[in-house]
Amino acid sequence: MQAKQTGLFNLPGANRTQIPPILGIAGLPPPMPVQTFGMGIGANPNLSRQSRRLYIGSITPEVNEQNLAEFFNQKMAEMNIGTSTPGPPVLAVQCNYEKNYAFVEFRSAEDATSAMAFDGIIFINGPLKIRRPKDYGGAEIPAASPVVHVPGVVSTNVPDSINKVFVGGLPTYLNEENVMELLKSFGELKAFNLVRENGNGPSKGFAFFEYVDISVTDTAIQALNGMELGDRYLVVQRASVGAKPGTPGMIPNLPYDQFPEIPRPIMPAGESTGSDARILLMLNMVTSEDLIDDDEYGDLFEDVKEECSNFGPVEDLRIPRPVKKDKSKWTPGEGLDPQAAARVDEAAGVGRVYVKYVDSESASKALKSLAGRSFAGRSIIATLLSEESQTTPPLNIIFAPQPEAPPPLPADS
Repeated sequence: MQAKQTGLFNLPGANRTQIPPILGIAGLPPPMPVQTFGMGIGANPNLSRQSRRLYIGSITPEVNEQNLAEFFNQKMAEMNIGTSTPGPPVLAVQCNYEKNYAFVEFRSAEDATSAMAFDGIIFINGPLKIRRPKDYGGAEIPAASPVVHVPGVVSTNVPDSINKVFVGGLPTYLNEENVMELLKSFGELKAFNLVRENGNGPSKGFAFFEYVDISVTDTAIQALNGMELGDRYLVVQRASVGAKPGTPGMIPNLPYDQFPEIPRPIMPAGESTGSDARILLMLNMVTSEDLIDDDEYGDLFEDVKEECSNFGPVEDLRIPRPVKKDKSKWTPGEGLDPQAAARVDEAAGVGRVYVKYVDSESASKALKSLAGRSFAGRSIIATLLSEESQTTPPLNIIFAPQPEAPPPLPADS
């Protein structure tokens, strides 16, 4: 999930056919990687069914099977989209109120594809977040560019393009409607996404958006950038990927120093790993809990070092440790609260493993062998970095000189 959040993480050598457990959907049979044809009709009948289903996120208790089915049937008839087969396009709806999502099953895969155009449409109390099921096996049509543009509907998925705009410095108490109201004063929105903790938690204070009429983009940026809102000042600028030469995959000019919470790429997408890429970075290999106890940390450190040495001589190995937390201090006004401690740990690179090899050939061998491999029941995500790669935290901090013994847990600052 860390890698996916950046939207720019390159995954060379990853096992593309392996579907990590996190992508499975509770209550459904685990997906099987199989050859599929057309809209997912192949050796696995589950994939055929998945091509006719859509995932609807962030539903409220007022949404039920009946009114959601009626809503889709009515809107598709109004817009005259979908297939012309007799009968309503929606066959069934299944709601999960505990996790606030629903699945809508359509008569045909074509109807499901057409209904993707309603991503962001307002229903009852808010916009519907419409996505393909995670184990969808058909030919993908991006949610961001549906076959039909529904006037007035703002997609919840903002595609990477020259017209994608970043807005930061938003007071965190503002919700989607508040921010969209401000942005709409310059033109109709095509897509908008307010970034939240874990997808549906508190606002992180920044968002991405795109206008229907791209000619108003520059006017909006000039008017909004630097605007005082509450006790903060907005930072508004294009977030186009790779628009600036020399930084492929980076979102150029974004004020990372002002907004340390903005995910940035570990390795710019598309960067060719040259002869200087000798640092192997692995995600999803260790958790904070694995790193707290000194003895457990020491054992883990040696295990990782021994395994990585199988591919060539290791010059340095760093596994950042979490801030030492005194739970007795987790009371209002004292010490670090759990969320603040988690942010400190994330900024320090906790949860990542950095292996610096003597040469790039060894690093490449390790990448090919370890990417996608299971470690403690988790599927490793890996990539290669050069010493000049821009990462958070910077590599010179990660590989700063230290004593020979495993580093102690940092104390609260």
